[in-house]
Amino acid sequence: MFSFLKRSNLPGPGEALPGRSDPIPTAETHDVTKRLLKGPYPEGTERAYFGMGCFWGAERKFWQMGRERVWITAAGYAAGQTPNPTYEEVCSGKTGHNEVVMVVFDPKTTPFEDLLKTFWENHNPTQGMRQGNDAGTQYRSGIYTTTDAQLRAAQASKDVYQQALKERGLGEITTEIMAAPEFYFAEAYHQQYLAKNPAGYCGLGGTGVACAIGTGVPA
Repeated sequence: MFSFLKRSNLPGPGEALPGRSDPIPTAETHDVTKRLLKGPYPEGTERAYFGMGCFWGAERKFWQMGRERVWITAAGYAAGQTPNPTYEEVCSGKTGHNEVVMVVFDPKTTPFEDLLKTFWENHNPTQGMRQGNDAGTQYRSGIYTTTDAQLRAAQASKDVYQQALKERGLGEITTEIMAAPEFYFAEAYHQQYLAKNPAGYCGLGGTGVACAIGTGVPA
């Protein structure tokens, strides 16, 4: 998962690739949980999407929370302009998409704050259009929410974590936080990549600063 093209700005009006009308093929089942990747998902579950750099390592962080806490994860593309993009198109920087992980969870058993804590502590959200050695618009930090409550929690957690980073002399958070745009499942070989390739590349790395949200500290 290396950034061979290092575009650092999103495509402007008329610059994005045209894409296609039909979804690209992907896997049917989750390689770890064996559940159907595209559902149906249990009643009462919610979805949220997270961009943390390379989606191989990011997806693993969320499925490692356990199948009792996270129903399913999936790698995909979001927050861009090109419909149904391919991986190669996303890597060109000409779709505007971010590499993201879809997380399906039951908020009654897994508070959204637990997902936010995993998100903040497992990448560096201050790096703009890159994550570690991975540079380009598809590696930006992002939280894409599906409910008003998720959006408020995400914004509050950013404030909490920004203060923690400031106390350690680190910079401003560049994470984009917004209502979830269209999500497109990535190709089958990207799904649960590090479960199928345990020695595969993972460029994920945190700041070493803990996020207090979900630990009794008010957001």
